[in-house]
Amino acid sequence: MHSLVDLVGTDLGIGVGLRTPHYATLLGERPAVDWLEILSENYLHTGGRPLHVLDEIGAHYPVVMHGVSMNIGSTDPLDRAYLKALKALQQRCGARWISDHLCWTGVDGKHLHDLLPIPYTKATLRHLVQRVRAVQDLLEQPLVLENPSTYLQFADADFTEPQFLQELTAATGCGLLMDVNNVFVCAENHGFDAEAYLRAVPWDHVVYFHLAGHTVHATHRLDTHDRPVCKEVWQLYALAHRLSGGRSTLLEWDGSIPDFATVHAEARKALRHRRAPASAGGRR
Repeated sequence: MHSLVDLVGTDLGIGVGLRTPHYATLLGERPAVDWLEILSENYLHTGGRPLHVLDEIGAHYPVVMHGVSMNIGSTDPLDRAYLKALKALQQRCGARWISDHLCWTGVDGKHLHDLLPIPYTKATLRHLVQRVRAVQDLLEQPLVLENPSTYLQFADADFTEPQFLQELTAATGCGLLMDVNNVFVCAENHGFDAEAYLRAVPWDHVVYFHLAGHTVHATHRLDTHDRPVCKEVWQLYALAHRLSGGRSTLLEWDGSIPDFATVHAEARKALRHRRAPASAGGRR
């Protein structure tokens, strides 16, 4: 498998998430999308049409894997059967890398079906370092972890989120999936400077970007992936592109999914923002 240097140095272009409503278009028309990201769990412990589609897709497009069930931040033992299944799926579809979220999703064997925040403490860091190393040993490759969208903050913290990412990547050599929408949502929810956050990111570990739309409520912003990307996130993406020197970029659209052409056109807006100058100064 590829090293972190290989992953960071590979710009696949502009991709979209592979979603069931778009199967027919992708199989029948073979649109000129640069690459596709699959939700790993949709293709585990299943057969028939999903795997048939994935086989066809993998034969014609670069694919990466993105999961929601690794539970990397939990105190439960790592699910080695799940990790082995991920590795087998990667071998089947030729996925370039495997990613998941910097969060916990269950405890005491119970799956809570949500991506829950972790405290950014020294104790959590020690716990995560051991678990990330173990996952990488089993997968035989760098694990790529996504910065979360969050709606509360813990009272006690030893690090800011970028500082925690710096420490975790330095100790484990793991990669990062930098979700620009999540940075903006969290900045608005918690009152920090989104541009300052990006300037503190360990860019030599960032493998790719996520972009998405979100919903604005009276008291908070919610990461819903059900609408176009807002202008503020596009502006942050322009800065992130400049700071990183360019990375593979993926548009997520998971609710109220329009036709493939609409999703792909939204994703391709990233090309314009890659050429745009980043805004000066930070927010707040």
